[in-house]
Amino acid sequence: MKNPSRGGLVYSTDQGRMCPDCGHPRSDCRCGSAARPSGDGIVRVSRETKGRKGKGVTLVTGVPLDDNELKALAKVLKAKCGTGGTVKDGVIEIQGDQRDLLVPLLEARGWQVKRAGG
Repeated sequence: MKNPSRGGLVYSTDQGRMCPDCGHPRSDCRCGSAARPSGDGIVRVSRETKGRKGKGVTLVTGVPLDDNELKALAKVLKAKCGTGGTVKDGVIEIQGDQRDLLVPLLEARGWQVKRAGG
């Protein structure tokens, strides 16, 4: 349901990113197009260096939480690891190789956790 009066606006300096379907800011999107697809119920913890000039990060994918809860979980995990990180597109990125520390923390929350990759 596009809003023709908005003209397909996707970014506003006043409100930031806009949903192209409903015309509201992404944080207040009412059309539900920003929802992540549900996975297979397994939280995967992997390490990746692509596009980071050799610096490794630990990726946590498949966490069945909404965006606000995901950010709160990322904050807790970053504090436990003592490093920085971020949340991008439903994936938690923690700086460094923290797989050995993150797997027991996530299992303690009741999720099935697998180490993915090498």
